Amino acid sequence: MKTTFALFFGNRGFFPESLIALARTEVETRLKSFGFDTLLLDADATRYGAVETADEGRIYAKFLEENRGKYDGVILCLPNFGDENGAAEALRDAGVPIYVLAYPDEMDKMDFAHRRDAFCGKFSVMDVFCQYNIPFTAWEPHTLHPNDPLFEEEMRQFGAVCRIVKKLKRCRIGAIGARPTKFKTIRFDEVAIQKYGITTEVFDNSDLLVKVSRIADNAPELLTKMETFRNYTDFSDVPEESLRTIAKVSVALDCFIAENQLDAVALRCWSDMQDTLKISPCVILSELSDRGIPAACELDVGNAIAMLALQAAADEPAACLDWNNNYPGDPDGCILFHCGPVAQKLMTAKGKVVDHPMFAKALGPGCSFGCNVGFIRPMEFTFASTTTQDGKMRFYSGEGTFTDAPLGEGFFGCGGMAHIPGLQSKLRTIGYGGFRHHVSLAPGNWKRALDEAFERYLKYEITEI
Repeated sequence: MKTTFALFFGNRGFFPESLIALARTEVETRLKSFGFDTLLLDADATRYGAVETADEGRIYAKFLEENRGKYDGVILCLPNFGDENGAAEALRDAGVPIYVLAYPDEMDKMDFAHRRDAFCGKFSVMDVFCQYNIPFTAWEPHTLHPNDPLFEEEMRQFGAVCRIVKKLKRCRIGAIGARPTKFKTIRFDEVAIQKYGITTEVFDNSDLLVKVSRIADNAPELLTKMETFRNYTDFSDVPEESLRTIAKVSVALDCFIAENQLDAVALRCWSDMQDTLKISPCVILSELSDRGIPAACELDVGNAIAMLALQAAADEPAACLDWNNNYPGDPDGCILFHCGPVAQKLMTAKGKVVDHPMFAKALGPGCSFGCNVGFIRPMEFTFASTTTQDGKMRFYSGEGTFTDAPLGEGFFGCGGMAHIPGLQSKLRTIGYGGFRHHVSLAPGNWKRALDEAFERYLKYEITEI
């Protein structure tokens, strides 16, 4: 996802305005070299192309209003001390995350013609933004030059913050089917999440079954979908009729998503599908997540939200897994697993679709093809889970590494051995916090961005683990 930053440059007349023109070039050039797009107020619109006075702030605010929807965040840059009044007037209605960047001073340029004092000016801006209730981001270090190598990582993390906020500020989650009676662990408060801008569109599984029943066996969209699945993973042991039914369910879900503009879905995946359609939808959810529509199983809306945030941060597919098994001999290791809804992009190789062993045992062989068996690829990852308690949204997050350690002979579904420092303490906190047995994750190290977006901009409550 392309991320665009609107660039703001502050000024205060006591300090050298000659530094502004260079900053405008430096910041824009660096951001574009990282792959970001920029929006920049014309240099002739205000003195030096910067903002000092309230009038100049209003000019910048108008610039933002005219470009509403074209930018995902604002970089507030202080080449010199800057003026907090102009900044507040300019950005009080920005409606997006704001990163405060203060240029550092240099010991050989401390004379009045070159000294910036942005170190101090940053405090003034932060103070007044707190007074105006304008949320902003100001990470360590307090000052940072755009040419510093650290600046790229700062911008990548802040870009992730912007994407998360943009995606979750107004989103729609499809809840398809009733919660499995045996799984009270995934209950959620629909009204609570609506207060955070998240709309839940709820459908009965019978709605899905009706859509499936109306898809003709020779429908072009069905034949295309069947071919998609054949190319997606290994269906060599799956009966043609089971593949056709899997494809019909996928086509029906695509209709729900398109008709209701859903950003993510949570699906009741057992055991009525096995009873009525004779399939398991694991591979359907895998394919949805793989093409950018986070799909959680067992009607876990909370983790569909976490998946949506993680996908926005990483710009790669997310997965919803079980905290499933200990890993003998390693207290910081565990097996994260699910029956097969993991996106192929997160796996070591194409999976293989089989008759789900659990339901084959409970309901008889041949009733549950759709479990996509494979392994999660070695990678660093960020994990998170979201729940609702007392009318509020709460979450935790962390980081770990999937290794290539073996899972043991006959391990079914899709899983991997995860190494998470301090795991035992984290598990204890998760359990005492009333969080579910599911956890969502995506590739990369995005905890800082996730926490910043959730707590500072979206106002979720954080549980430190």
